[in-house]
Amino acid sequence: PKDEFALARFTGDAVYEHADPRLGEHRDWGTLIFNYGRREVGNFLLANAVYWIEEFHVDGLRVDAVASMLYLDYSRNEGEWLPNKYGGRENLEAIEFLRHVNAVLHARFPGVLTIAEESTAWPMVSRPNWMGGLGFSMKWNMGWMNDTLAYIEKDPVHRRYHHDKLTFSQMYAYTENFVLPLSHDEVVHMKRSLLDKMPNDMWQKFANLRLLFAWQYAHPGKKLLFMGGEIGQWHEWRENEALDWPLLDHATHAGIQRLIRDLNGLYRELPALYRHDFEQQGFEWIDCHDSERSVLSLMRHGEGQSLVCLFNFTPVPRKDYRIGLPCNGTYHEILNTDAAIYGGSNMGNAGQVQAVDQAWNDRPCSAVIDIPPLGAVFFRHESG
Repeated sequence: PKDEFALARFTGDAVYEHADPRLGEHRDWGTLIFNYGRREVGNFLLANAVYWIEEFHVDGLRVDAVASMLYLDYSRNEGEWLPNKYGGRENLEAIEFLRHVNAVLHARFPGVLTIAEESTAWPMVSRPNWMGGLGFSMKWNMGWMNDTLAYIEKDPVHRRYHHDKLTFSQMYAYTENFVLPLSHDEVVHMKRSLLDKMPNDMWQKFANLRLLFAWQYAHPGKKLLFMGGEIGQWHEWRENEALDWPLLDHATHAGIQRLIRDLNGLYRELPALYRHDFEQQGFEWIDCHDSERSVLSLMRHGEGQSLVCLFNFTPVPRKDYRIGLPCNGTYHEILNTDAAIYGGSNMGNAGQVQAVDQAWNDRPCSAVIDIPPLGAVFFRHESG
C-alpha cells in the first residue's frame, strides 16, 4: 500500500519496492510491488510469515493474487513493463522468492499449509521445488468456483444448457492440489451472499444452497467455506460487523448449519470423501450426460470404500431414477439435503435402496432412486 504509515518510499527512496514503476507499481490497485530480488526484502517477508505461524499458531497462509507476482506484464500494456534478463515476461525473482518461502515454511513447520490464489494456467503451482514447482501445498480452484457459481445462480429451467460448467472441472481436477473455495471474495463488493445469489423463491434459495454445499463436499478437492455461509447469511461480509447469529432462530437457517455439521461429520468419517482428492482413482462419473434433466451421478472411492452421490439441479422430483452400480445389494442413504431436519420437503428413499442384477450405465447392476427437488442424496454400500 502507498499509505504514509506503511513501507512506501520508507526512507524517501524506494527501499522495499522497485524505483521504476514499470517494475514496482500495480496501477490498477494503486499499490506497490515488493522488490523480491533484494535479500533484505525477501527476509523481511519470510520473517513475517514465520511470525504469524510461530506466534499466532495459524494453520496456513494463503497468498493472494499470485499471478500478479509471476508475470512482469500482469495487467500491463506494451511499453508498461520490462522483460526479464532472458527477454521473457516471467518474474524470475518472485518465482525464486515463492519457492524459498515455501521450502522454509514446509521444513520448519510440517503440516502448515501454504495456498496460492493463482488465476492463470501457470504449471505446477502445488508441486515441490525439486519437480520444478512453486512448492505450495494447494492452489485455489478458481475455475471450479467461477463455473459452479455461474451455474447455480441460473434459473433451473436454463441449467440444461450449461451442464458442462459442472462437468468441465474433471478435465483439470488433478493437475494441481486444488482447494474448492467459497471464500470472502465471493461475498463482497456487491456480489451478494451465497444465499442471496440463489435464484427464485425462498424455498428454492435454501434448497439450492444446500445442494451447492453437497456438491462442494462430493467434488474432489479440499473444502473452504467462508464464515456466514454455514448459517445462510443474507447480507455480504462486513468486516466491521459480527455474523448475524439470530438467523439461527429460524428453522431454515438452522437447517443449513446442521447440514454443514453433518457434511463435516461424513467428511471426517468416510475416507472416500478425502483420501484421493488429488488423484483420479478417487472419483468416477456414473452418468455425467443427463443435461436434459440436470442430474449428475458419481462415485467417490477411498480405502476400499465407495460412495454413490446423486444431484438434481431442478425443482422437479426425479422418481425412480435408474443408475448403474458396480454390485448388487443394499445401499444406505447417508445424506439427503432435502431432509426435514435441514428445512427440506423430506422426499427420500426410506433410508435405503436395493441394487439388482440389471446392467445400466455400462455397469453390471443398477438401482432406482428417488432424487428430491434441488436435492442431493449420498449412499454407502452395505458389504457382505
